[in-house]
Amino acid sequence: MCTCYPAHDSRTDLEPRRIFRFYMNSFRAVASTFLSRYIYNIRQVLATRMMQISHANTSWESKAAAKRSSTNAKIPQEWQLSNAELEKAAKQKDLTGSFIEQYLTPDEGFIVAQDANKLAENIRSGEWTAKTVAQAFCKSAAIAHQIDNCLHEIFFDQAISRAEELDAYYKVNGKTIGPLHGVPVSLKDQFHVKGNDTSMGYIGWIGTYQGSTDKKLVHNVDSQIVSELLSLGVVLFCKTSLPQGILITETINNLIGRTMNPYNQNLSAGGSSGGEGALQALRGSPVGLGTDIGGSVRIPAAFNGLFALKPSYGRLSYRDVGNVIPGQTTYRSSIGILGRSIESLYLVLTSVLSTEPWLRDPYVVPLPWRQQLVDTILEEPSVDGAVNPGRPLKLGIFWTDNVVTPHPPITRGLKIVVDAVKRAGHKVVPWDPPEHSTAKRIHASFLKADGRHDIHKQLDLSGEPLIPQTVEKFALTDPISVTEYHNLTLQGIAYETAYSDYWNSTGVDDGQLVDAVIMPAAPHAGVLPGKFFHATYTAAINVLDYSAVVIPVTKANASIDKADPNYMPLNETDEKNWNAYDADIFDGAPVGVQIVARKFEEEKIWAIGKLIYQALLAERNQ
Repeated sequence: MCTCYPAHDSRTDLEPRRIFRFYMNSFRAVASTFLSRYIYNIRQVLATRMMQISHANTSWESKAAAKRSSTNAKIPQEWQLSNAELEKAAKQKDLTGSFIEQYLTPDEGFIVAQDANKLAENIRSGEWTAKTVAQAFCKSAAIAHQIDNCLHEIFFDQAISRAEELDAYYKVNGKTIGPLHGVPVSLKDQFHVKGNDTSMGYIGWIGTYQGSTDKKLVHNVDSQIVSELLSLGVVLFCKTSLPQGILITETINNLIGRTMNPYNQNLSAGGSSGGEGALQALRGSPVGLGTDIGGSVRIPAAFNGLFALKPSYGRLSYRDVGNVIPGQTTYRSSIGILGRSIESLYLVLTSVLSTEPWLRDPYVVPLPWRQQLVDTILEEPSVDGAVNPGRPLKLGIFWTDNVVTPHPPITRGLKIVVDAVKRAGHKVVPWDPPEHSTAKRIHASFLKADGRHDIHKQLDLSGEPLIPQTVEKFALTDPISVTEYHNLTLQGIAYETAYSDYWNSTGVDDGQLVDAVIMPAAPHAGVLPGKFFHATYTAAINVLDYSAVVIPVTKANASIDKADPNYMPLNETDEKNWNAYDADIFDGAPVGVQIVARKFEEEKIWAIGKLIYQALLAERNQ
């Protein structure tokens, strides 16, 4: 039966309930169609993204594997270790000294045992050729990498060719081309060297220039300081490992994995210049360059029994050096030097400054080396670090920042230094500056101000994931506002001013300001992987932009560095750090301390570091 409506009827004449049903049914139909299409599109997007992720994962893993294979292939066959030898090394706690020397001839072992100064002297006198020295260090570095995973880049052929050119110049001219003629120098993998990758721990940087495929740049750039080193006669031969994203204090990445401490393979080599520290500890290099934005030169030096110097930013050139969050310029990373002697730091720093780097980099302060500041410190003390009655140094001692208490080996190391300088006739006074916890907060805020977008941008180039140690720390967030950034800047200025005022107050009683401060480089001697909870001992110095050196003092000793069973932790972080200490596990780990002076006092702090180390040697020889 058909239902018909009169001609004048319309839908507006329908009952309200029927009208409501009509529109609801229409809405449901449209909504159902839209929702189905939306869900379909979402599924397609997710499926595509999953395919992209899957492809990216395959891509980054294959790129990393290919890079590792390429690097290892650059090690000459006669230097490659057998599987049995690698297994033996993996079970060895201490890889240094006699263990690695077994793979070297007596002549090679003697050469790699020398510091940069002795190498330069013997090449200059004609006793050794640059090629002989380069071959010895290339071999030692090759062994070091195989047993401790510390290199990203190997260019031994390039190094030998360079050494041959230097030898030819010496033969013709009867002199060297500069103070570093023939000295092998290793580089943290942030520095660009023509003909080689700079990955900085990012898979997406392999085969590129910091992620760019511009052919004018890829493998065609030397960092400014690299050019300066080459002009001085250096032989470059390898680049060392660092952590993904740089901003962590142990060395691990998706390219080569983890770099351990050669003195104690229970522990990390530190970071972020950890590969540099490990290589030098294994006598694979006499001296090298790292970078330091929160302790990245000083921590690996302390962990690996080395000397280091962190200048204020602008003393050495950062031009054309790869970096993380490069737009963060309030608290900048500094180029630093790690070496196997205090004298090697002097040789490299004075040599580079002699090239007047400020003429090529507008961010370098036009400040030549001021030898008179060194002489003022060193002319009074005797060879054993003792002083004449005239003017002893006044040194502050910073036992703890009252946030994380140093482990027993570090406290003992500080005491050894204090006792040595006191016996040498110097003054030691307590150091109680503005709270370092304030510096910690400010420093951390600047390093994450961009919401970690720079790090994720580099990871997205290959699709590689964050390493497990940084998944939480480097989680992507919104950047802070300009207003917040400016406010943080003002807080930083206030902190720097308060610290300076405190330093000036140290001369009120006796008319003599504190010359430098002795303090921990870290609250532990080495660190268990994943257990570095507090980097403020070094990071606070970056906020202040002060000059600092690190000197080795002793080694952790299980028989005397016992933990106090009655110790009451100050806070949760202190408790985690204290619980991570085990005297037996840390036994044998190097103990170093940092010594800090004020901004642009590199000459002064180097001289004080030398003087204090002389005092330590005098104590040992008694």
